[in-house]
Amino acid sequence: MNTSKQLLVSILVSLGLAACGGGGGGGGGNNPPPNPPPPPPPPTGSNVNIDNPTLVTADNFAVSPGDTLTLVWSDEFGAAQLDPETWFFEEGDGSQYGIPGWGNNELQWYLPDSAQLENGNLVITARNEASNGKNYTSARINTRDRFALRYGRIEARIRLPAGQGIWPAFWMLPQDNVYGGWAASGEIDIVEAVNLGVAGNNTVHGTIHFGGEWPNHLQSGGSYLVPTDAAADFHVYALEWDPTEIRWYVDGQLYSMKNSWSSAGAAFPAPFDQHFYILLNVAVGGNWPGAPDASTVFPVTMEVDYVRVYSGEP
Repeated sequence: MNTSKQLLVSILVSLGLAACGGGGGGGGGNNPPPNPPPPPPPPTGSNVNIDNPTLVTADNFAVSPGDTLTLVWSDEFGAAQLDPETWFFEEGDGSQYGIPGWGNNELQWYLPDSAQLENGNLVITARNEASNGKNYTSARINTRDRFALRYGRIEARIRLPAGQGIWPAFWMLPQDNVYGGWAASGEIDIVEAVNLGVAGNNTVHGTIHFGGEWPNHLQSGGSYLVPTDAAADFHVYALEWDPTEIRWYVDGQLYSMKNSWSSAGAAFPAPFDQHFYILLNVAVGGNWPGAPDASTVFPVTMEVDYVRVYSGEP
């Protein structure tokens, strides 16, 4: 029986027992009490991780101008809930990985169910609510051990959240730290934004991190002033990645290109010659945006229409 049918049967059984059980105050004293109803099913959309997912890797051809692109992987977010075979739901403040505050002095506690599917979109919600000693909650999901890519084009159509202290990101980390710990094995930030809407801020950022292990890391990036409101409108944020060059786009507009990087672990083009997995999250606070203030209106949401990965022509 599939999950939706199990859920429907459970609900019908529960309703039937509740209808037959009565209020419990009357009835004959010689009748045995009714069986207690079964425990309620988990809430619809509850995100639970699975053990032993299957890793799928994509070795894509680089994308050149005029190429016919081949879609190799996507999530269109049209299902009833997120697939744990595709997404891992991170929880906590990073302490379990030895990086409390996720290495950035962030202020949120990530909860799996702060990421949900609604009306064909992934919706990540950050709230001003207490959890595990933190004053804010949000979500961070990734495809590690499920899907990782090398080269090609990756894009997402996103409406970003706004507010002082709000830090959304669509980015990638290495599936395997072949060249050492962060950032010797690299990080690719497809799009980040901090404090959108504050004093008219409408700028997004694309960055690579590389070099040696922290604190001997390096970074290189670019910024783009989005022509229309990034917090009110959906925009397509994309990255094209080939062995010797990485390019960033917003709505098809190229705004940054990098073809020089390094790794303490190997010669160029390391570290960006390995498979990377996808992350989506909304952080609250941290070294870059600073903390929320009285002007920050919670809850805030990042909405993602789709994530797609393409290969270029051979």
